Amino acid sequence: MIPASAQARLTDNYIASSQAATAINPGKPAQPGRAAWQRELSAANITVAELLGQLNIPLERHQQLLANSCDVANFPLRVTASFIGRMQRGNIDDPLLRQVLPRAEELQQAPGFSADPLAERSYNTAPGLIQKYASRALLIVTQACAIHCRYCFRKSFPYEANRPGRNDWQRALQEIQSDSSIKEVILSGGDPLSLGDQHLESLITRIASIGHVDCLRIHTRLPIVLPSRVNHELLKTLQCWPRKLVVVVHSNHAAELDCEVANALVALASTGATLLNQAVMLRDVNNHSTTQITLCRTLFEHGVLPYYLHQLDKVSGTSHFEVSDAQALHIHAAMRSELPGYLLPRLVREIPGEASKVPLTSLI
Repeated sequence: MIPASAQARLTDNYIASSQAATAINPGKPAQPGRAAWQRELSAANITVAELLGQLNIPLERHQQLLANSCDVANFPLRVTASFIGRMQRGNIDDPLLRQVLPRAEELQQAPGFSADPLAERSYNTAPGLIQKYASRALLIVTQACAIHCRYCFRKSFPYEANRPGRNDWQRALQEIQSDSSIKEVILSGGDPLSLGDQHLESLITRIASIGHVDCLRIHTRLPIVLPSRVNHELLKTLQCWPRKLVVVVHSNHAAELDCEVANALVALASTGATLLNQAVMLRDVNNHSTTQITLCRTLFEHGVLPYYLHQLDKVSGTSHFEVSDAQALHIHAAMRSELPGYLLPRLVREIPGEASKVPLTSLI
């Protein structure tokens, strides 16, 4: 646990460095009215050749491994400079690179894989609103993400049909307002923190006005892949939330957690939020007990509790990431033998129609 005084100093230093980064962005002309994180976000669309060039990986040597850009045009390569900076140079099999690099394996059709493996469209009760579980409502606030994870289960989600439109969330929020059984609102996407500060503040303020909502939960990968997003304005907005606040970050490998990310997580914790992590078991990324144990311990060092370890959602084009249930259980058992109970994430699979995430042990 970080002492409050030390945490405050780290937060102040982080805010100061974020503000400085907003004012100075070497190598690019200033863009008035745009924060540093927004400039980096806008530069995240790059080509495979550009990405591999930055990593000193010869494109021609690995051409047969890669997907043609035309074949993945609906879900193209997208990755931030910050995330690239943590990848190993010269290693086509770097675990961070594997999460974002479009490979020819994505074009394979595998039995049991589909565009909507979680049947989310059947729970889509209003534009931008998904209600799968009792007492909770999930808002799809944007389709934008800082990076395109190749295993994303919402890569084919009908975002166009879920734009709030000119009423700006009115119908979805009315649905939540009218149902007093809803105690928790979950912001998801895309990534909700890719919204601009004013837009996000407005949405959170409107949710706060619904008295029976006891908890706000935000699912986000931005503090991991774009830590500059955790700026003064965001922290101020989160500090103003009047009730329980939970931030679930998404990290799959300890190599994602550098000093800048650590400082961003400390700053988020300073708002009073409970910080949790959910990871996905991915073949050739983190399907080893040592990798998972290191991730859990590193997260805890930065004030984040491991919460869920998901088995892959079987979305089309992701079969090359799949880890068998037997191997996942073996890895989890090894984790249990090394980690204290509070650092052991729940190994689960999401199954459409179930009342909650399902522990993998109950499916064997």
